Amino acid sequence: MTEVSVRPVVSSPSAKRSQLIDVDVHERADLQALVPYLEPMWRKYITDFGWQPERVLPYSQYAAGGLDRLDAKLPDGRPGGSDYDLLRRQLLDEHDIDYAVLTGWLDASALQPGWAEFKTALMSAYNDWQIADWLSRDDRLLGSVHVNAHDPIGAAREIDRIGSHPKMVQAILYIADKAFGDPYYHPIYEAIARNNLALGFHHSENAPTALGFHRYFVEWHTLVPQVFMSELVSLIFNGVFDKHPELKVFMIEGGFTYVPHLMSRADQQYKELRSEVPWVKRMPSDIIRQQVRFATQPTEEMSLTQFMRLIDWCESDELFCFSTDYPHWDFDSPTEALPQGLSEDLQRKIFVENAQNGYAKMPALRTAGQ
Repeated sequence: MTEVSVRPVVSSPSAKRSQLIDVDVHERADLQALVPYLEPMWRKYITDFGWQPERVLPYSQYAAGGLDRLDAKLPDGRPGGSDYDLLRRQLLDEHDIDYAVLTGWLDASALQPGWAEFKTALMSAYNDWQIADWLSRDDRLLGSVHVNAHDPIGAAREIDRIGSHPKMVQAILYIADKAFGDPYYHPIYEAIARNNLALGFHHSENAPTALGFHRYFVEWHTLVPQVFMSELVSLIFNGVFDKHPELKVFMIEGGFTYVPHLMSRADQQYKELRSEVPWVKRMPSDIIRQQVRFATQPTEEMSLTQFMRLIDWCESDELFCFSTDYPHWDFDSPTEALPQGLSEDLQRKIFVENAQNGYAKMPALRTAGQ
């Protein structure tokens, strides 16, 4: 770990950043686009029965473009992330991104259980569509293996089927209302380990707060970190990290300012109650520092001193990886999201190295002049 300091350093992300990995970019598939990749027995659920993903969140997105940036919506009404050329212009080219990890839109892990075989097949179709329509079009795009967590054996089979693809860097689970540390899901982690992938956990509108869904969107959105804390606690104390000490986990679209509190609280409980979980061999904070990364979006406004103090409390500058969450309404620009004055070394860790070190299959970055 590099020693951190709260002393301001005069520089800015826009002036000093030369490379960038974005760990959360959403491409979006129209369901009809998946039909050619489904076997005939599954196509009818979309073509004949009109299946649509269940919408759980009882709010409208309180923004001009709904879920997305208004300028990311297509003239024909399609949502942001539906068109590669627009994404390329607005994100990859405008912000000079070296690699963008696609995290998708449709994921069966966040859908209610039921029709398990169909949803497993749907994720296979999504993966094939992602490779054909996105990964093959731009060297800067990297993929996530989408699986149906409600079918762990089927999910493991899908990871083994597609996880060796050179542009797949992680398997992704969208968080809903399940504690994924449960041994029921362990076949998924075993498959991830076999294929040298990272594991991404992504925020979902299917995830309630500790008290369900509050009256207003602003309440629910404020409390998003609750579900990330719940998942990490479940993974830690159910022994997932001890069973797979090489596994790297990315917590995506949940922010990161909650991390010092979680580390402190979990450490104290482990000291007092470790006899209940004898398979956990390390302090929770050490597990987090060694095996977990947090995507920065949505970044909260803070001063340089506050940001550096947060890193100091975590006792690591290797936990945070930059993400834009394109094309969503709360998109974070790499030139504006983080405090001005970060040292060049810290910028490089957040914008590049922490993601590089977390994704075992991350390709090498270009060098100056390439």
